[in-house]
Amino acid sequence: MATVELTPRVRASNERALLEQRARLLARVGIAWHVLEFGIAVGAGLAAGSIALVGFGADSLIEASAGGIVLWLFSGRRRGSRRAERRAQQLIAVSFFALGVYVAAESIRTLGGGHHPGTSWLGIALAGFTAPTMPALALAKRRLARRLGSAAAVQEAAQSQLCAYLSVALLVGLGANALAGWWWADPVAAIVVAAAAVHEGRHSWRGDGCCELC
Repeated sequence: MATVELTPRVRASNERALLEQRARLLARVGIAWHVLEFGIAVGAGLAAGSIALVGFGADSLIEASAGGIVLWLFSGRRRGSRRAERRAQQLIAVSFFALGVYVAAESIRTLGGGHHPGTSWLGIALAGFTAPTMPALALAKRRLARRLGSAAAVQEAAQSQLCAYLSVALLVGLGANALAGWWWADPVAAIVVAAAAVHEGRHSWRGDGCCELC
């Protein structure tokens, strides 16, 4: 039986289809985790009276929406569309801005009101798990995004990386509150993360190139 030799164009098309399938799979994994993360964080935050934990849960929903944008980008007629790529970048930029504004506002309100949240060991465990696992997911997403040449997908990977930073800030804040009574450590660290989110949002809105962002 004779074998059929695939042309370079067909091979490239098949390879891209496989990469897009992997990108959608990683996006779905991220969405599933962020929805679970949202439930745990909000539940623990309400129980402990921790605005930071509730804010972390809100961040999880924003990141899940960014994963949904990637699914939208690599589905149907939008695959390979420059217009869809640009629209995806702008939508992800808006999610970055929303995250930055929300976290900053909640942090300032916490500092100004002098609200002292209770200790949440569940929140500490959640942050301790998320901090080392999110960078691995972000790296896998970023590598795929670079191979696909998608700046929007790179920015979505940056959201996963930002989740790791926010987890570290949350871990430091909750740990300092639990061990030393430093209730203000959490909102101060979160303000730094909010500034990073706005910075990433500006990159995405301007449409910076994929390789430049990596």
